[in-house]
Amino acid sequence: MSAKYEYPSTEFDPKPSLAGEFGKRSYFGLLLAISAFVILIDRITKHVIMHSLPGAPRVVIPGFLRITHVENTGAAFSMFAESATPAAVRKGLILFSLFAVVIVLIMLWRVGRSITLTSVALALILGGAIGNLYDRIVYHYVVDFIEVHIVHYHWPDFNVADSCIVIGGILLVLHSLVAARSDEG
Repeated sequence: MSAKYEYPSTEFDPKPSLAGEFGKRSYFGLLLAISAFVILIDRITKHVIMHSLPGAPRVVIPGFLRITHVENTGAAFSMFAESATPAAVRKGLILFSLFAVVIVLIMLWRVGRSITLTSVALALILGGAIGNLYDRIVYHYVVDFIEVHIVHYHWPDFNVADSCIVIGGILLVLHSLVAARSDEG
C-alpha cells in the first residue's frame, strides 16, 4: 500500500499547527497599523481635495497627471454610477465592501504571525477597502482625485485607497508567482 500524500501546510490552512507557535511574536497589530496608516493618508488627501480644490483641476505634470475632484457613486471605474436605482447600488456596494473587509480581516488574522508579502498586501487591501467604505457610508460616493493620461489613453480617476488596493493585489499575484516558481524548481 502506498503512503498517503500530505500537502505542505500554507499560511491559509484552516487548522494551522500550533506546535512551536507559543512564544512567537504576532505581527497582527503592526499589520493593522499599516491598514490604519493607509486609512489616515486616504482620509487626509480626500479631506484636502474636498475642502481646498476649487472646481478646476490642477495640472501636476502636463499631458500626464492632474488633480481633480470626482464624486464616484459607482464601483470601480464608475461602473453602475448611471444606474436607475442609485440607492440600491450604494447599499449593494456597502454590503459587498463590508463582506470584503471581514474576509480580508480574517485572512490577515491568519497570516499575521509574520511579515510576508502576503500579509503586507492584505494590510494594504484592508486599509484601502475601509477608506472607500467610509466614503460610501458617510458621503454616498467615493472621492476620487488622481487623473492620469498616457498619450491618448485616460485612466479613470482614483484615490489613495484605490492605489493601495491595486498595489496589494499586485503583491499577492507576485507572491503567488514566486511561490509557484519555487514549487517547480
